[in-house]
Amino acid sequence: MRRVTCSMAVSLDGYIVGPDGGFTWTAPDEEVFRFATDEVRQLGVHLLGRRLYESMVLWETTDQPPGLDFPMHEFAELWKALPKVVFSTTLTAVEGNARLASSGLAEEIARLRAEPGEGDIAIGGATLAGEAAALGLIDEYRVRVYPVLVGGGIPFFPRQERRVDLELLETRTFGSGVAFLHHRVLR
Repeated sequence: MRRVTCSMAVSLDGYIVGPDGGFTWTAPDEEVFRFATDEVRQLGVHLLGRRLYESMVLWETTDQPPGLDFPMHEFAELWKALPKVVFSTTLTAVEGNARLASSGLAEEIARLRAEPGEGDIAIGGATLAGEAAALGLIDEYRVRVYPVLVGGGIPFFPRQERRVDLELLETRTFGSGVAFLHHRVLR
């Protein structure tokens, strides 16, 4: 069965977006960017919330954004080819290799898990990932912890008031000080 993974950048104090709504502090250096690109290679489909889709749509619709170097061009090609499912109550259409979700999150994940295919099911966007976590649908967390304290904003882990035990699978520290933590949810 295909795994559901949640991979995001987070500040050391636990936020994916700062109090000003910004996340420029997550801009990866080349080493982290290549690592994130390698994660995309492992995916079979990506589930996105509206805000994440809107921030990533440039990669979906532009043949070659100006100034792309090889690592970014490689990411763009992988991202464009990757099937995506967008969860939104306000969008009426999406572009490129994306489609709007036709059912709820649990139903979409169950259908995708049952379909033949290779690659993980990634989930992104704070609200959507929080909903998946609350429903117990995430199998693995892949977190890139940035060495910055942003002091507030949108937390990586919403308050669920429940315990989730994890098994550490992998760690890696990059030259920039970003730490990668890979955990599996124990069931």
